[in-house]
Amino acid sequence: MKIAICDDEKPFQKMLSKIINNYMSNKNHNCIIDTYSSGKELLEFNEKLGQYTIIFLDINMEELDGIDTAMKIRSYSRDVYIVFVTAYVKYSLEGYKVNAIRYLLKSNKNFDLTVSECMDAILFDINYEVPKKVFNFRECKKELYIDRIIYIESQLHIVTYHVIENKKKIFTMATTLNEVEQELSDYSFLRIHQSFLVNLKHVKDINSYMAILDDGSKLPIPRAKYKKIKEQFTAYKGEL
Repeated sequence: MKIAICDDEKPFQKMLSKIINNYMSNKNHNCIIDTYSSGKELLEFNEKLGQYTIIFLDINMEELDGIDTAMKIRSYSRDVYIVFVTAYVKYSLEGYKVNAIRYLLKSNKNFDLTVSECMDAILFDINYEVPKKVFNFRECKKELYIDRIIYIESQLHIVTYHVIENKKKIFTMATTLNEVEQELSDYSFLRIHQSFLVNLKHVKDINSYMAILDDGSKLPIPRAKYKKIKEQFTAYKGEL
């Protein structure tokens, strides 16, 4: 496992590296930890940021803070676990935007325990087997992680899969959305419109008769279905 620590305080880099190394050693896991002193230095790796499983980010850094750094990281990788490390507790909304898994307070007297709890949560999530499925697209035959499908759109008997991997991609198939909905009925997909089937894991919000997705897409919801769709989305979020 490769882990990055981005913090402008060298003593904190060393302390956090030691805590993580001790944790991984106790779990009989190997890890490589790279340290960076600024968001700018970390972002020089661009697409190579996907090599990291976890990135610990200090929020309060000069020139480029942790929030802006995290947003740029998300443009390269949606899979890396982002953990914010901060002396302040006022960034929850920003953390939601970049899907941060934890906030760790530097001032916490039990800081090493909060790091261990955070690592427990990440390792548990990693060990969860993400379902995959083989699709016969017109472009190619391809195995996809179901979680990577953002939404599926139907137009004139051609179904378009909007997928996020290292970047957003689309694949097409000659079929109907009814057939696709049936095929994916065991997963967290919701038919919000005659032409759209969305993966609830990628829905950020539903309001003003629109489904707002985490790739920036806004898909319409008919007025007649809006209340029910809103209730289903709320129920799904409550189960997470």
